Amino acid sequence: MSSVASNLAVIERRMAEAAARVDRRADEIRLLPVSKTKTPETVLEAHAAGYRRFGENKVQEASAKAEVLSGVEDIEWAVIGHLQTNKARDVARFASEFQALDSLRVARELDKRLQREGRRLEVLVQINSSDEDQKFGLPPGEMTTFTRELLSFDALDVRGLMTLALFTDDHVRVAACFDVMRDVQRELQDADGGGWEELSMGMSGDFELAIEHGATCVRVGQAIFGDRLDPNDYWPGITG
Repeated sequence: MSSVASNLAVIERRMAEAAARVDRRADEIRLLPVSKTKTPETVLEAHAAGYRRFGENKVQEASAKAEVLSGVEDIEWAVIGHLQTNKARDVARFASEFQALDSLRVARELDKRLQREGRRLEVLVQINSSDEDQKFGLPPGEMTTFTRELLSFDALDVRGLMTLALFTDDHVRVAACFDVMRDVQRELQDADGGGWEELSMGMSGDFELAIEHGATCVRVGQAIFGDRLDPNDYWPGITG
């Protein structure tokens, strides 16, 4: 068994234990391996262990990997980092999922590009649950208005919400971010009569806590793949 496969097995066990602690089923929670800064060969190790969709922060790096691995028919890509409108064309071409929507301008550009490609894109709306100025994401109080506007974009398949919690060892403060997400999710479900099932929250350092607070998707990178690399070592010029 490769080290990646071994690490995945450990994460899966920890996820199942976290789910059991709050009477949830492990199969309710999706593990998204985050392969940013990792080589295509490393991605294939996780693919051999049964994973098909991989998270990437930078569009240029994700697009390059998608091209290199285009011969592997069942690999899919989730863009999980902030998106500028000038990269929407690339995302519309290769991605299956976008987890960081936080502006109507990006939504409009994605929809336009997807319509031209004849594709749809699974989308999560990013919320700034920690109220940090340096973070992307919508304030929780703006979600109801924002989501009404999304109804006009036919190519966007809006599935739920995503957040980056506080980066701290204080579990009480991290849990508070996750609770904000649950509150917003309930508010949207009440307003729309359902939907908004996805809650993407939790990374290598806090995914178990996220599961205990309702996460349906956890984004785990370093705990699976090890320390980050410099992608310029294998793709010179990768910047965003």
